[in-house]
Formats: sequence, structure tokens, C-alpha cells
Amino acid sequence: MQISDMIVRNARMYPDESALVDIDPVKGIRKEVTWKQFNERIDRVANGLIARGVKPGDKVSQIMYNSTEFLEIFLGIMRCGAWAAPLSFRLTGDEIKFCIDNSDAKVLFLEEPFKERIEDCRPDLHTVRNFIFLGDNLPAGMESYEEIVAGASANPVAFHVSDEEGAALYFTSGTTGNPKPILLSHKNMECAAITNNYNRKVKREDNFLNLPPLYHAGSIMMWYAHVIVGAPSTILLGIARPDSILQVIDRERITILFLVTPWAQDILEALDKGALPLEDFDLSCCRLLCMGAQPIPPVLISRWKETFPHMDYITDYGLGEANGPGCMHLGPGDEDKWGSIGKASFNWEAKIVDFNGKEVPPGEIGELAVRGNGVMKGYYRNPEKTAETIRDGWCHTRDMVKVDSEGFFWLVDRKKDVIIAGGENIYPVEVEEVLHLHPKVYDAAVIGIWDERMGEVPIAIIQPKPGQTVTEEELLHLCGEKLARFKVPREVIFDTIPRNPTGKLEKTKLREKYGDRRKITQSHSAKKG
Repeated sequence: MQISDMIVRNARMYPDESALVDIDPVKGIRKEVTWKQFNERIDRVANGLIARGVKPGDKVSQIMYNSTEFLEIFLGIMRCGAWAAPLSFRLTGDEIKFCIDNSDAKVLFLEEPFKERIEDCRPDLHTVRNFIFLGDNLPAGMESYEEIVAGASANPVAFHVSDEEGAALYFTSGTTGNPKPILLSHKNMECAAITNNYNRKVKREDNFLNLPPLYHAGSIMMWYAHVIVGAPSTILLGIARPDSILQVIDRERITILFLVTPWAQDILEALDKGALPLEDFDLSCCRLLCMGAQPIPPVLISRWKETFPHMDYITDYGLGEANGPGCMHLGPGDEDKWGSIGKASFNWEAKIVDFNGKEVPPGEIGELAVRGNGVMKGYYRNPEKTAETIRDGWCHTRDMVKVDSEGFFWLVDRKKDVIIAGGENIYPVEVEEVLHLHPKVYDAAVIGIWDERMGEVPIAIIQPKPGQTVTEEELLHLCGEKLARFKVPREVIFDTIPRNPTGKLEKTKLREKYGDRRKITQSHSAKKG
């Protein structure tokens, strides 16, 4: 059953029950939408697009913050057979043009905060015929979203597309260059709903707090786990601050929470400092914390469980090419495996291969490959890259992993991030996990820089916790106790560490900033020895 059909079914079976709640505790905004209302709005969006000449296979983009309107537009695009092509709200004008050019989007939905950015690049968006605006102060040459919805038919859309047809184009985060459009089918999305529901054991009484940006595949795919059973979800508007997150969990009785590492760290730090008295919030309703999108330091999971012992914990690994989170899963009860990405999820297979595609034995490091109904149709208009990534149905993730004797997979690093120092492979994630053990470290990143003798050497970029001071000597001593000598960073730099909205380290920015540093002097290296 396609996601759109699930919405129709929910509107029929649970018409007056809550589907979505938009909430901003800072501004005092709360808007609730039932399944019947949500389904009708989706039909109106679809019919409004059809009236403007949108046909099956056409692409429609949106650049918006999280909201119920984001989802009704996204579903409305797919309901009329078009492909949804959401854009990151962080994109510059040039990046927006790049994505629009690559997708040939015919319609662009935009919110008021992005008006100036779109106006600047609008003359170069040659494929866009209709600009549909959400907000006040309607720009010239654009149409009002609410007027379109109010004037469109609420009748069900008559035609249907097959499960194998394209449904959405998701652009990769672009941390290694220009974003690549990933084409997902309706079948891919059904797979996400089934797998994520199985991993979270979602029931109709559950309520999911949706925090990550909806333009990213991960957030919507997790939401599908609730759509499939007609369970409600809550969308936090505005910035995901510790106080806002805890308030919403309390007031909306959230049962399932997804956090990326920085959000979890911020909550724990605020509680530790007394800035957020835990007794001010009733969080007994929240039964499950899910984390993913990046390696999760085991020490962070331990701290969370000490603070919230009533919550189960799971890790969901995924990537856009495999339909977002969930192809690998670490379930509750696997406390001794915290830090791993678990095993292949329900309806998925996994293996580890070498650079020639040959499967490697347990304990050896290789590239993770996954296979299942969630594997993308391919990179849009890029058959060469598609053939490189998908081989015999297996999606090659470019993540380096190893499997232990009990079959649990451990993420070692991205293939592109591996540092080769004098012929020895150094996996930054391993070093970063050690650095995270220091109680004064808020965030850590390890990159390789050029070295005349070794080819590359590792350096560490450290962001201390607010108000804390940690020295280079302390951190290098810690690494020296836990790591082989060649893995110890040659230098520690204290700086803010950039992460994208999904929590992933933006190592490209760090390499641009520090990668051209010349060889560290011999005396400096000796001092760190």
C-alpha cells in the first residue's frame, strides 16, 4: 500500500483522530489536524497542481521549515503522480539553482523566510513555471498557497501510479561536493514504513516527536512508521532547544523520540548544570529514544540511560540511497553492543566487502553493502554513479565496517574519511570515540592533513563543553592510553565543529579550513609524542 493510500485509509477509519500537531512552546502556537482534514488538504494540493498542468513524472520542489503544510504539500505532489523534490533550507541561491536545474522542477513552493533568496536566483530558475508562496506579503508573479488550497477541489484524485514509479528526489547532503539527486519509488517508501514500524514497535497510541528537518529522507521515513498504523505525530516548530524538547514531550505526551547527538548532548548538559530542573517535566510517557545519522558515542548513551532509565534505546543506521534510517538496527537489550549499528533490519540483508566486491571474513574491515526493497532506484540522470553504487541489487554504502563474532556490525568510518599514514589505515571514528570519553569534550572531529614523510597524519578538532577548559596535553594523554601510537592525533585544535541539520559532521569544511596546513614541525610532533 502506498503512503498516500495509507492516509486515505486513516481518514476513513480514524477521521476525527489526531494526525499531526504543530507546536511552538515559545510562541504559544498549537495547531492540530485530524486524519480527515489532513487527507482533504492533500487532495486540494494535488488538484491544485493538476489544474496548473502538473503531470505524472513532473518534479515539484519545496523549500520550507518543518510544519504540517510541508507534509501536506509533499504528499499532495506524490498523490498527483509527480515527484516531490524537497530542498534543504540551508542552500544558497547557487545551490538552489543547481538542484532545480538537476531536477527540472516545474513548480516551487516557498515560505516567506526564503523569499529574498529565491527572488535573487529566480531569473535563473528557467524550468519553474509556478512559484507558490506561503506567508504574508505575496511577491509579484507568485501565487498564494492558501488561495490555491481554498479554491481547489477536495475530490479524490482519480489516477494512480504503480509502486515502482518514482515518488521523490532527495538530494544528498552535499558534504563531499554537489548534492546528488536520489530517486526513490513508492515501493521504497512503503518499505520504510514497514521497517521503521517494526524497529520501533509503533502502535496507534504512540506519539512521535518529529525534530529533524523534513526535507531530509530520514525524518519523513521515520514518520511513515506512524502513518502505517494511524498513530499521531507532533512537529516542533522553530529551533530544537533543550527546554522546548522537554516541554513538548511533557505536554503532548510524546512516546517516541529521535535525537541526533548534539541535541542529546545539549539536553544532558542543561540538566547537569541545573538550567533545566528535571523535576519540572513529566517525561514518564516517553518509552523510546532513537538515535542515528552519525556514530553514537557509547558514553552518551550511558549518560542518557542513567538520566532516563525508563526509556528504551535503539540505534537506526541508514542513508538516503537506502531510503533513510533503518536498514541496520540495534535494538533494546543490546547494552553491551552500544556503539555498534546492530544487524540487518527486518526485510534487509547486509554484508561486508573489500574494494573488489569480495565478501570479507568476520573481524576484517570492509565496505558495508545492504540489500532490500528500500534501495533507491538510482541517482537521477547519473547511470555511471548508479552502477558504481548498486551492484547486483546491493547498495554499496561507502561506510567502512567490521562484524563481530555475534554478528553485530560496527561502523569504522566513511571510506573517504580513512586516513592512510605511512601505509597504516586510521579510522577517525575510532579516535573520535576516545576523545568523547573526556568529560569536558562536547564534540570531536578527526581529519587527515598532508605530511611529507607519512603522506597523511591525523589531527583532532575539539569543541569543549561550554564553560569548560581542556588542554591539548590532557587529550593526547587520553589517546595515548587508549590507542596505538600511530593513531594518536599529531595536533589538537580548539574550534567550533560544523554539523549539518541532520547532525552529520561536515568534515569537508574542516578540511577546507585546516587541510592545507603544512607539515607539522618535527619539534611539535615530538612534544606530542
